[in-house]
Amino acid sequence: MFNRKVFLFLFVGFISMKAQKIAEFDVNIPNENFKSEFPVSIALSKITNLDEDKLSLVYIHNSDKKEVPFQIKNDDERYLYWIINPEQNVNKYKFQLLEKPSNKKVKNIEKLKKEGKLTFVKEDKKLLSYQYETIYPPQGIDTNYKRSAFIHPLYSPHGQILTQIQPEDHYHHYGIWNPWTHVLFEADTVDFWNLAKHQGTVKFGDFISTVEGPIFSEFKALHKHIVFKDNDKERVAFNELQTIRIYNTNNSEEYIVDMISELNCATESPVKLLKYRYGGLGWRATEKWDKYNSEVLTSEGKTRIDADGSLAKWFFVQGGIDNDYAGILMMSYPTNYNHPEPVRIWPIPEEKRGDVFANFSPTKNMDWELLPGKTYVLKYRFLVFNGKMTIEKAESAWKNYAKEYLINIQN
Repeated sequence: MFNRKVFLFLFVGFISMKAQKIAEFDVNIPNENFKSEFPVSIALSKITNLDEDKLSLVYIHNSDKKEVPFQIKNDDERYLYWIINPEQNVNKYKFQLLEKPSNKKVKNIEKLKKEGKLTFVKEDKKLLSYQYETIYPPQGIDTNYKRSAFIHPLYSPHGQILTQIQPEDHYHHYGIWNPWTHVLFEADTVDFWNLAKHQGTVKFGDFISTVEGPIFSEFKALHKHIVFKDNDKERVAFNELQTIRIYNTNNSEEYIVDMISELNCATESPVKLLKYRYGGLGWRATEKWDKYNSEVLTSEGKTRIDADGSLAKWFFVQGGIDNDYAGILMMSYPTNYNHPEPVRIWPIPEEKRGDVFANFSPTKNMDWELLPGKTYVLKYRFLVFNGKMTIEKAESAWKNYAKEYLINIQN
């Protein structure tokens, strides 16, 4: 006997199980993409207010459909993030956002706090550590060299350490770090870089937020740029909110780190970052590199011979290490102050072994004034890799970072 109530119940159940398309995205990337994964994002405010656990994202290629991981984060606006893995001879990628819980499960990059470090770990492999507790120099060395708020170690995908701290020739070098060298504050010129002068330093303040997710994990930390007055009293001249984000890519030979620095005055007094030959984002590379087993190349084709003082959208340093090859491609975002940025690259010395130091320094050739009540933003991306980087791949990665791809949205 036909049961109309049962039929209606089954019919309604079938309709509710069917995934409803919310929006479709076409992502167009440059023709010369060299198969490096890269993250993309879109604002969701005009698309959907549904929670993350009620949505799924599908990649459509020809007649194939494949669920892909995604992540939603609320900052000033609600954004959807996912990662594109470019395919050969494909320049348009189609995605659909569906009202349907996702079945795609991905293990997050974990953050572990231990011994004064916050370490990002992927599948038991360490990627980088952020040092939030103060580290002192070796015994017998001036304690003014103590420092916190820097990245070390930073590991290659195969596990080699690509940074070093407190080398004997420059005890104030701390992995990847970003103090300023020549700063005008309240009629005094302050050096936050050369710590032995005891004019200023940078200290970790607090963690503002932390995130773990299937696409990226991150933290935001407060850095205080501290001036030492005549009575040794500390005064904060300006603050930095630094965000470090690591993307959960699939490629075992590379991974992506984004750094965002938000600078603002801590008092009613302005801060002027004065023109100087270095300062800003510095990287003291592994002690296993020298002038014989490593190389530097910039976006303008400059090498270690002629890169110092030139302008660059990106540069990479790479070299042999532990019977392997590794490096970092460091990229400057187009909205950064004085982009393309001046670089400080140690040239090749004649007599010394030729250690590697590389630096984006936006104030190398001009001043930068920070006014009270305003926020100034610098953005950088690091592509950390094993194997060898090429100028073509580096340029392609920078274009993806600079958002030279185009996203078309159809609701």
